[in-house]
Parts: sequence; structure tokens; C-alpha cells
Amino acid sequence: MTDATEDAMTRTARDLLETTTRDLAPDPRANPLVPLIARGEADRDVLAALALEQGLVIPADRRAFLHLADRSAAEPHCAAFFTALAEGEALAEEHLEPFAAACGVDAARADAYDPLPGCQAYPACVAWLALNAAPADAVLAVTANFSAWGGYCATIAKALRTHYGFTDEACAFFDFFAEPAPDLDRTARAAVRAALDTGSLDEHRARRHGRLLQSYEAMFWAALRSPARPVRRE
Repeated sequence: MTDATEDAMTRTARDLLETTTRDLAPDPRANPLVPLIARGEADRDVLAALALEQGLVIPADRRAFLHLADRSAAEPHCAAFFTALAEGEALAEEHLEPFAAACGVDAARADAYDPLPGCQAYPACVAWLALNAAPADAVLAVTANFSAWGGYCATIAKALRTHYGFTDEACAFFDFFAEPAPDLDRTARAAVRAALDTGSLDEHRARRHGRLLQSYEAMFWAALRSPARPVRRE
């Protein structure tokens, strides 16, 4: 492969990722909670619920990404992408602990917490992708979803410092996701480029997966804003 051909394929993969991300971007008005946090108007119990829900989402996503990496044995670029995601989730889980502590979450509160179905629909979808989606399709869908999540995290990190007096350590979870990830972006482009080269990427399916992920992302924030708690049956 000549350098010119490789550059053209890289541009094609980059264009596809950027176009899909732009097309699947959520309506800025679709998130009812992040603007409240940005203004310092969200109750601290809501922040605690955010920490508790993420305490369940992060390890679930990590296992799903590891499974996708295992399923990508014949597609090494996809395997590298999902392995990197799983490693990132492990780091994020470490950063989540100080945020949860700052929100007043301890082991007893975590054990007593009832997860919100609207929040846990997102990791359930990621788990479905891990079991059923073609790895290359999942790369495109997951990457498109990350852009909105990173923007939300940047807003929350700033608000936690400005309005809630949280320390840098307590904000590290959101800082982690808000920071640019050029290495991960390159890995995603390599995976998409390889899939385009082999014909293993189905753009229609990938966009369908991405739309579901974005819908469940919106559901996550809506559930936290107006939690509908399940009825306990003794």
C-alpha cells in the first residue's frame, strides 16, 4: 500500500467517524440534568445518585468491552480499541471513588441503593452489543456516542468546582472523560479503516446501534432528573 493510498483511507475513516458523530449528536435540549448541575441547582442527592449509577455502569461496560476485544481476535485493530476502552474504564472506576465519597456515598449507602432502570438501560445496550454486534460496527457506534458524554463530563467537572466546592480529586472522574484522547481516536480510525478495507463494516447497522446508545444516554440523564423508584416488596 502506498503512502498516498493509506492517507486517503485514513481520511475516509476519519470522515466516516466525524460524520456519524455529527449525525447522531443529541439535541442540546435533550439532557435535562446537566444544565441544572452547570447552574449549581441540582441537589446533592442527585449527584450521589449519579455516582451510584456510574458505580454500576463502569464495571459493566468494562466487562462488555473486554468481551468485544475477545470477539475481535480476527480484527486486531478492533481488539486494540476495545482493550483500550476496558483499560480506561478501570482507571475511571478508581477516579469514581473520590467523587462518590464527596457526595456522601459509603459502602452501606451503595448496598442499600436501588438502581434506576432508565440509567441501567445504557450498559444493558452495551452488553447487547458485546454479545451480538459486529466488532467494527460497535467501534463506530461507541465512538460516535463518546463525543456527547465527554462534553457532559467537562460541564459537570467545571460546575462541581464552581458551585459545589469539590476538590480536583473528587472531579477527576469527569476530568478523565472530558480530556481529549488522541491515542484512542487514532485506534478508532485504524479499526474503521481496516473494516472499510475488508468490507466488514455495515454503516447502516452501526448507525442503528449508535442511535440506540444515544437514546439510552438521554434516558440515563432523564431518569436521574426525575427518578421513578421501583416499589419495594417485602
